[in-house]
Amino acid sequence: MTKVLDELIKLLSLEKIEENLFRGQSQDLGWGTVYGGQVLGQALSAAVKTVPEDRFVHSLHSYFLRPGDVDRPIVYDVDRIRDGRSFTTRRVVAIQKGRPIFNLSASFQIEEEGFSHQDEAPEAPEPESLLTEQERASKFTERLPMFMREQALAERSFEIRVADPLEDPVAPKERPPLSKHWFKTTGKLPDRPSLHRFLLAYASDFNFLTTSLRPHGISWLTPGMQVASIDHTMWFHRPFRVDDWLLHCVHSSSAEGARGFVRGRIFDQKGNLVASTAQEGLIRQHTTPR
Repeated sequence: MTKVLDELIKLLSLEKIEENLFRGQSQDLGWGTVYGGQVLGQALSAAVKTVPEDRFVHSLHSYFLRPGDVDRPIVYDVDRIRDGRSFTTRRVVAIQKGRPIFNLSASFQIEEEGFSHQDEAPEAPEPESLLTEQERASKFTERLPMFMREQALAERSFEIRVADPLEDPVAPKERPPLSKHWFKTTGKLPDRPSLHRFLLAYASDFNFLTTSLRPHGISWLTPGMQVASIDHTMWFHRPFRVDDWLLHCVHSSSAEGARGFVRGRIFDQKGNLVASTAQEGLIRQHTTPR
């Protein structure tokens, strides 16, 4: 396991400070605020700590309420809403400076047999045939803002290989609202299904909302752009390992009112649909760059 991956797992593990109360540290990825996937993964981790081990998350629904401060820890308050015979429901509020910055509702279920069908996996190049995210970024390093250059080439906890054509991130062309990328952790993980699930939650926010910008020939680096997640939803369908390659296929079906909407499907290399994702977020362009 790489050092950065080990640090991420510790980041998501949380400290118990009281019954139903947990504390997590924050990670600075260079954006100035807490990465949305971090608070999502930590909130799910907090919920998991209050659920019997024979139940696994099958869906989560969340809202980002305020930007998170990377210089402060986050407290997670878990409400044990329901413990049924088959399903368990938890609500989690993430708090900084006495105010909620994020809330999550998650449903857990015992393993059951039942009917099964799924979408077919789309065609995509094999991940090993694609450039790493760092290799793609290196071709445009001089075009990136100074604060991003070091981060763009840094070692990461996830290896990401984008299956879309290489394009200048500072001056993109208009494209269909579609994207595909492979990802996996940079090291092997323990056989703990819950760990793989909140790591998938963490990674599900990569290259997601920005797909809604493609038809407009802009990126989040375009002067004046304000891009921020409003909500995030996930459904977990089948067992998976996040230390094996997974393909996230994203489509934006709508943008309106300074909001973009995206939906995603996550497949493993065998073509199994392991999870579905959805998000709406702010995509506001200010006439005067902020």
